[in-house]
Amino acid sequence: MKSISKLMACAAVIVSMHSAAAAKDLVVGVSWSNFQEERWKTDEAAIKAALEASGDKYISADAQSSAAKQLTDIESLISQGANALIVLAQDSDAIGPAIEKAVAEGIPVVGYDRLIENPDAFYITFDNKEVGRMQAREVFKVKPEGNYVFIKGSSSDPNADFLFAGQLEVLKEAIDAGKIKNVGEAYTDGWKPEIAQKNMEQFLTANDNKVDAVVASNDGTAGGAVAALDAQGLAGSVPVSGQDADKAALNRVALGTQTVSVWKDSRELGKRAAEIAVELAGGKKMTEIEGVTSFNGGPKGVAMQSVFLAPLPITKDNLNVVIDAGWISKDEACQGVKGDVAACK
Repeated sequence: MKSISKLMACAAVIVSMHSAAAAKDLVVGVSWSNFQEERWKTDEAAIKAALEASGDKYISADAQSSAAKQLTDIESLISQGANALIVLAQDSDAIGPAIEKAVAEGIPVVGYDRLIENPDAFYITFDNKEVGRMQAREVFKVKPEGNYVFIKGSSSDPNADFLFAGQLEVLKEAIDAGKIKNVGEAYTDGWKPEIAQKNMEQFLTANDNKVDAVVASNDGTAGGAVAALDAQGLAGSVPVSGQDADKAALNRVALGTQTVSVWKDSRELGKRAAEIAVELAGGKKMTEIEGVTSFNGGPKGVAMQSVFLAPLPITKDNLNVVIDAGWISKDEACQGVKGDVAACK
């Protein structure tokens, strides 16, 4: 009996030691799909700061817009001892085997800003349908009728369809009434601005430059669309939407060549993702995460545990909000601005 008691006591000590270890000194691996895009540097800084505050370690890999590389990147992060993963998916289906491997090894996965439709993965993002609604509302305010072009996101990213669905919710009535005509619609592989520009150039050519509005799904694609419009002398006369509040985009908003950039404060997104990764690695259940909600709006209808943060549309009228928040400096936002923009005075 004494031997059994000793074994039980030892087991209790081991469990206690394991729990203590789980509470600190964790390794969080972050897999970026395309780190060269401006906004991810802001996200990374927020993730690093949160992990530093909790006494945990950050490791990362950049897939460079390659789903195949991301698959091996995730496996490499696991082999480096990651206790939790944050994954910005390039192609959520293609990286499925790596996600399943992590789950099988008891490593929690946080799908970051892009849906990984696996019930064992957590999902954190902004309300992307609402982002799409915001984009369409602001463009519609400027051009309530005419020829519309839709520059969508990557076909491999479920967010592209969430955004488009939100855009159509706002515009459907006008489309059905014949006030708005969809004269061009295309996905943008990898969300690459140069592909968005080529698509926009083709739509302008096909419509003899008679395009009245562009609903672009992020600031990178918006930049490509504006470049194509500018080449035809149309930049500034055709409303264009975007999202992410990239510095170049906010400057375009001030200059009048982009109508809106929906601000998703990625400092908060990165901070929350890091905190959630640490909490899950420490043994907290997904249903116990603060602000969690159930979501099954993905293409496959899989029920996911999720956290959604609130976005904010930024136009000329409230450009001061991002300046006051320290997201961008006044000089950066207002570079080259000569018009009547209150935030730039």
